[in-house]
Amino acid sequence: MVITDLLTKPELYKRIVKLMGNRFEITVVAQDETWANECIDAAVFEISRIEQLLTTFNVTSQTAQINEAAGIKSVKVDKEVFDLIQRSLRISSLTQGAFDITYGSIDKSLWNFDVHMSALPDPETARTAVRLINYRNVVLNEAQCSVFLKEKGVRIGFGGIGKGYAADRAKLVLQQKGVASGVVNAAGDLITWGSQPNGKPWTVGIADPYIRFQPFSYLEISNKAIATSGNYEKYAIIDGKKYSHTIDPKTGYPVTGIKSVTIICPSAELADAMATPVLVMGVKAGLDMINQIKGMACIIIDDADRLYTSNNIKIS
Repeated sequence: MVITDLLTKPELYKRIVKLMGNRFEITVVAQDETWANECIDAAVFEISRIEQLLTTFNVTSQTAQINEAAGIKSVKVDKEVFDLIQRSLRISSLTQGAFDITYGSIDKSLWNFDVHMSALPDPETARTAVRLINYRNVVLNEAQCSVFLKEKGVRIGFGGIGKGYAADRAKLVLQQKGVASGVVNAAGDLITWGSQPNGKPWTVGIADPYIRFQPFSYLEISNKAIATSGNYEKYAIIDGKKYSHTIDPKTGYPVTGIKSVTIICPSAELADAMATPVLVMGVKAGLDMINQIKGMACIIIDDADRLYTSNNIKIS
């Protein structure tokens, strides 16, 4: 049995599933297909469990219950949900509100990023629409493990951090099952560990803002996460100008100036959460912030196709 195991070469086993409204691709390196599928089953189950906790589309989810009780009462939640909200608020503070889980409070009728959107709202209407977006409206009680939204109409959502958190959790489950190498790709927000079957690091493509599914560059990474946010997937074109679906919570208007932001760091949750704030903050402020965070790197492409990188990364 030992001799057979030694002679069996490790292979890649992959599965693509739709979870949390996104395409998840789970890849493991294993010598046995049955065992690989059992491990992937466990990762899929974990992601599904997190989806049930965080979704806003199910009235029984803890997130939905928090939103329903906004301005009325606090809601006791699982420690896992409490801790994720607490980490989210720390990122909000770090980014001066450029990342904010209360983005769910925005009036969605104002911004409909599709071919039918033909005009920008006036500035006053835009500012009014984002009035309730303020992470300071989220009050945590650690002793009671409860969450209270100060004002009626405030809503939280985990669209900017949930996929990354789920990817990290899926990786942990796979490692606990004994998977020494793999990739969990949550719609482009991914985490890697170990190496490919040939022993080489995982190769990750950086999305090209112009050509869908066509990387403009590749990075070799292992035991790292990477996430990209940009204006190339969902946008509106008004009077010949492209407007990103990412809204600046201070102005209510779409962010401009940057086509894409890629964050590289040890955690998919953090990479996922930090990509959008850099998009909101702009090149200079965004890079200044990233350069102060140990273990984090950033690649930015602006609207003029200029490439910027944080101090700890070089792209040839």
